[in-house]
Amino acid sequence: MGVRGLHGFVASSCPHVCTVVNFKELAERHRSQHPGGTPAVVVDAMCCLRYWYTPESWVCGGQWREYYSSLREFVSAFTAVGIKLIFFFDGMVEQSKRGEWVKRRLKNNREIAKIFHHIKSHREQPGRNMFFIPSGLAVFTRFALKALGQETLCSLQEADYEVASYGFQNNCLGILGEDTDYLIYDTCPYFSISELSLDSLDTVMLCREKLSQSLGLRLADLPLLACLLGNDVVPEGMFESFRYKCLTSYASVRESCDRRGNVILAVADHISKVLRLHQGEKKLEEMLPLGPNKALFYKGVASYLLPGQKSPWFIQKPKDVVTLDKQVLSMSSDPESKQEVPMCMDPESRQKLPVGTDPECNLEAAMCANTEVKQEDPVNMGLEAKHQVTVVSDPEILKVARAQHVRAESYLVYSVMSSGEVECSSSLEDATDQALPSQAFVYRPVRQRVYSLLLGGGGGGSSTGPAVKEWFVYSGNPLRQPDLVRPLQMNLPGGTPSLRQLWLSQEPGIQAQRLDTLLACFDLSSSREELQAVERPFQALCCLLVYLFVQVDTLCLEDLHAFIAQALCLQGKPAVELADLQLDHIDPRAVQLATLLVRGLTTLVLVNGACGSPWEMADFMPWHLFDGKLFHQKYLQSEKGYTAEVLVEQNRSHVTRFHTLKSVVCKACGKENRPIVSRRHWRPHHAGRWGRQGSSSHGTSSGYSRSGHGQHWRDQGPGSRQYEPDQWRRY
Repeated sequence: MGVRGLHGFVASSCPHVCTVVNFKELAERHRSQHPGGTPAVVVDAMCCLRYWYTPESWVCGGQWREYYSSLREFVSAFTAVGIKLIFFFDGMVEQSKRGEWVKRRLKNNREIAKIFHHIKSHREQPGRNMFFIPSGLAVFTRFALKALGQETLCSLQEADYEVASYGFQNNCLGILGEDTDYLIYDTCPYFSISELSLDSLDTVMLCREKLSQSLGLRLADLPLLACLLGNDVVPEGMFESFRYKCLTSYASVRESCDRRGNVILAVADHISKVLRLHQGEKKLEEMLPLGPNKALFYKGVASYLLPGQKSPWFIQKPKDVVTLDKQVLSMSSDPESKQEVPMCMDPESRQKLPVGTDPECNLEAAMCANTEVKQEDPVNMGLEAKHQVTVVSDPEILKVARAQHVRAESYLVYSVMSSGEVECSSSLEDATDQALPSQAFVYRPVRQRVYSLLLGGGGGGSSTGPAVKEWFVYSGNPLRQPDLVRPLQMNLPGGTPSLRQLWLSQEPGIQAQRLDTLLACFDLSSSREELQAVERPFQALCCLLVYLFVQVDTLCLEDLHAFIAQALCLQGKPAVELADLQLDHIDPRAVQLATLLVRGLTTLVLVNGACGSPWEMADFMPWHLFDGKLFHQKYLQSEKGYTAEVLVEQNRSHVTRFHTLKSVVCKACGKENRPIVSRRHWRPHHAGRWGRQGSSSHGTSSGYSRSGHGQHWRDQGPGSRQYEPDQWRRY
């Protein structure tokens, strides 16, 4: 993340840029300088996930109760010294950064393949050097922090911009993260999360002023340097030949620096000694080989400019207007400007943050042209226009959705309604497993019904209505283009209720209607009575298990026993006891089953939010329902044929609940003609009716399944062209 090569350069060639500081001392100094004020630190949460996830076990699906304790300790350490924390999460992927997002996801897939290879070869979890964050960690961290009473916000654009802007506008103590972009933004001080010692509250502050001085640059030159080196907006390869020319003409090559370090010095030298001679007289495209990438480069530089900031590298023509992402933006981010600046955020939900623009930027007509870029080339998407769904015609509903998104109270809902585009990152899934499907396909029918609810499409069960662009990672998906997924009508007596009813109504009986809608999203309306009879927090779990077992015909009775037993045994177990739990070995199938369940919980977050929250969010938070190692233990025991009494650790009340929950799930599945049988009754090498999904068919997902109310995962396909559903083919 951030500027290519800058982190290593600072560490090896500019160590004086890094200074050890203490948060307690900084907070005391801040209070003395601002009497009555509370020192605040803005936290880029996405950069901190690896730091926060301290449990030893990570491959089994997540040690959620341990993780929650880790977050509580983190918050308490800062609260104890009077520091307020404001957490920001990525709310969407900007089109100009989609190529980088895809590149990282494909790299993740290769890492996951190595993880499963290790598990199969050694029957153990790989070392920390192969660590991969558990599925759903970013989603559930938002709700964990909110449960801990923390101010948690979700971005409406790239989170690093909103983090930098918030710190800049609110006189914050600093930014806590791990992204060299924070060395480029002219904002409050930047602190490293990876260097943080929670016991002492010591960390490293990286000083952008010292960095610019070391490079012979001014602070205002850093955005230009960042784009010439390559960042998340401007691909690194775009100026490779330019950097080579700078290096060959650079007369002060340091032997102490590696090649990349000398490239940074050479480019900085070119900026200070060559480009600055013509600053304000020539346009950047006259001084740099921008070619057809001019628009992207300008956007990259402008993306670092916070509200009210200007760049000396842009020729002054205040009346210029630029079209970026199909939004007309005045070229002024100056609050003194009289020109109207359409904002990307609701002024009532948070402070105004204009998309990175500059008051004196002259991008001319070229910036307004060619905003559509072919999807087939994700690396060079540049300024690909963001698809705007226009079917959400109720401004009040859209405003509610946006406010919930900003407050980190929902998941994917606003993205569907505002842009018609969603994404889901990589999961720990075994690409070679022929029997278990990817979570992307298992829960797609649920998402299709949610799209119908949010966008009003899918009438009559057909594939009408606006398609939603899904960037979901699964094996065999090259991510060259999104899957176009059409809404699917829900089977509800009286039709699908409006969002105004579900979200705003206070009428008696509305909560029951919300629950009916939630169950209809999972196509489980027929099991309403059975599920309602289940005690909290197991209602949500049973709903998920019924859906999962109906969708995936390779799940067996032993799997159900493991899921139920671990949820029951988790109740009352402290994090310390769970941390001490030891496993005989790691089973790759259990790893993927854990992924299916946890991704199901994130799907519940989506559905619950879309339906007006019929269930309390706490009811399907994983630290109440799931523990990776505990599930793995129960899975291994269940595979050996252990009785229910042994699985629930001889707890009599758990035995009763075990049989009750098992009966609910089996009865509901029976209504869908899905008997759950023991693996012992299967023929050898059972892999379901067909093999695992293939990847050669691209199409728009609509289709049908049981009762015509949702597509079985084996009948789905990726892609963006129309197709008729057919059987999945083996790889």
